[in-house]
Amino acid sequence: MIAPAVTRPRVLGGRPVLRLAEPRSSARTRRATRLPPFVLAAVVLHTAVLPQLRPFEIGADGLLLVAICAGLAGGARTGAWVGFGTGLLADCFLVTPFGLSALAYGLVGWIVGSLAGRLLRPGWWVLPTTVLGASAGGVVLFAVLGAVLGEDGLVTGRLLGIAAGVGVLNALLGPAALAATRWAVGPGRREAPLLEGGR
Repeated sequence: MIAPAVTRPRVLGGRPVLRLAEPRSSARTRRATRLPPFVLAAVVLHTAVLPQLRPFEIGADGLLLVAICAGLAGGARTGAWVGFGTGLLADCFLVTPFGLSALAYGLVGWIVGSLAGRLLRPGWWVLPTTVLGASAGGVVLFAVLGAVLGEDGLVTGRLLGIAAGVGVLNALLGPAALAATRWAVGPGRREAPLLEGGR
């Protein structure tokens, strides 16, 4: 039996403190067992619950929110592949070209994950601001990519208002979504600590 990897000992009060790292296979197994039910629950919320909550005829985008939270919780790589997967699921319910949501959500998850490890600093305002900006940017990116692919009616005069509305609604759901996503994907490798409100 191979022992788990051991980090360098830290000295605390004159005595070294050993911290055991979680074995990589254990983290993969946990992610493989938690992610499918989490994504299924996200799809149910996205298709059955969130459409009922539409102030000003604008609704939250639950699957885009999952992509953003995956980037925050697990880093750029996790944000990209979770965003791509949730985007493919979102495409199953849309009449736009298949793969458009996957491309947009994957890019948003990757960008958020990249910035979270390098530029973002902890604070109570960082999470809602990040989710609001990333959600609004994701809606605009989706519309622009659709227009490039020849989809009419996506880039309209209401686009920025819709993007802002989706951003605000996703920001309100952000703390709960991030907590659930952390449970599902676990921590990823990153250069800076994970966003923690109020620190």
